[in-house]
Amino acid sequence: MIIYHLSTECYPVAKVGGLADVVGALPKYQNKIKDVDAKVVMPWYNKSFAYDHEFDVVFDGFIHQGQNMLQVLVMKERTNTLGFELFLVKIPGLLDRENPYGYQDESFQFLAFQHAILHWLSAMKIRPDVLHCHDYHTGLVPFMVEHCHEFQFLKGVKTIGTIHNGEYQGMMHWDMVHYLPAFDHYKWGLLDWNGFINPLASMIKCTHAFTTVSEGYLEELFVSFRGLESLVRDEFGKAYGIINGIDTDVWNPETDPMLDFNFNKKNVLKIKKKNKQKLCKEYGLNPDLPLFAFIGRFATEKGADLLPEVVWRSIKQTYGALNIIILGSGNSYIEDKLKELNYVYANFASDIGYKEHLSHKIYASADFLLMPSRVEPCGLNQMYAMRYGTVPVVSYTGGLRDTVKDISTGGSGLNFTYPGVDDIIHAMIRGLAIYNQKQAMDDLVLSNMNFDFAWEKSAEKYIALYKN
Repeated sequence: MIIYHLSTECYPVAKVGGLADVVGALPKYQNKIKDVDAKVVMPWYNKSFAYDHEFDVVFDGFIHQGQNMLQVLVMKERTNTLGFELFLVKIPGLLDRENPYGYQDESFQFLAFQHAILHWLSAMKIRPDVLHCHDYHTGLVPFMVEHCHEFQFLKGVKTIGTIHNGEYQGMMHWDMVHYLPAFDHYKWGLLDWNGFINPLASMIKCTHAFTTVSEGYLEELFVSFRGLESLVRDEFGKAYGIINGIDTDVWNPETDPMLDFNFNKKNVLKIKKKNKQKLCKEYGLNPDLPLFAFIGRFATEKGADLLPEVVWRSIKQTYGALNIIILGSGNSYIEDKLKELNYVYANFASDIGYKEHLSHKIYASADFLLMPSRVEPCGLNQMYAMRYGTVPVVSYTGGLRDTVKDISTGGSGLNFTYPGVDDIIHAMIRGLAIYNQKQAMDDLVLSNMNFDFAWEKSAEKYIALYKN
């Protein structure tokens, strides 16, 4: 079975969020299954990975986007160093940029990416068994495969769509239709949702099956999906919730090269403390206090707008009985407020930016991980935290609801129902109480490290879905 994963992110090539971690791990674990050949196709980015590895040009052609003729280069990484074949699509001036997102011509950019992939496969007579489309950036592929005249060779190829985050749907005005390859215009309804071209809606309509990255998130989409609730209810017969896993080769505290001190289940209580002491020294924090951490994008869906108030109120209400460290970036207002708090509270430190190595160190050092998400389709941070002996403090939503049960029910973390400052601080105070009961805290750390979030089970579920 030959599977092509289509995505704008893949760790370690380019990462913005959890999408990259999934696409960087799922095909690797699928390839461990007999008779499965999973590959990844993504845009070229001017990042270190592209320059540190050798690539062969496997295709050089042209596509027409409206009146624009664009050169398409497809390059294959030579050594399969990631555990799968990796193809980078380069379009000079369009798909050769620094970052995956943030450009004014994103709609044109993603259309060209999808068009280029299908043009390459058609021209080279490559017919996969499955095209697995990740998020709206590749959401028009199922429509193009079935209805664009240029891709008759691919018609009938099975397509699977995965919704990693339904908050982003890629809506564009109908004047962008001129940049799609030619199709019979009576099919326009398969692209439309409420008067716009909506790639995520089109993916749901046209794909053979679609998945969400947890069962809990699928349930939530039926009632809260930014206007697509009725669509997902209509198409529920081809909807599946499959929880993400984590790459336990990358996220292994015993072998992780990014840690100052590696540890395992036998010595975690001793060595995790050493990591914490070193991190606290670097950021001027007190290593004798419990350390709460937040790692992620500063987006409202992540509850990041609540962080500044959580910082000052939690320190004030506990009379300075805790430390907080925050790593992330995104919203400039949140960034500025956190920078200000750095100078106000000795118990608080923030580091603004995306720093993969630092995130690993924080997971290995923190006692608690804060995830006050309003929306969390799956969440990987809580899984990383538990694997590194850190207790997750999470809102009761989406994949967090599936993976973190409250300690009051014999679970692995602390839940709060509403993502508001009062509820978050109440959960943090509960965490303080556990921390001060050394045996209970030690038991929780050890039990969390026993959870199995490896990709093997989920990879098998995807293969079963493809076969079905």
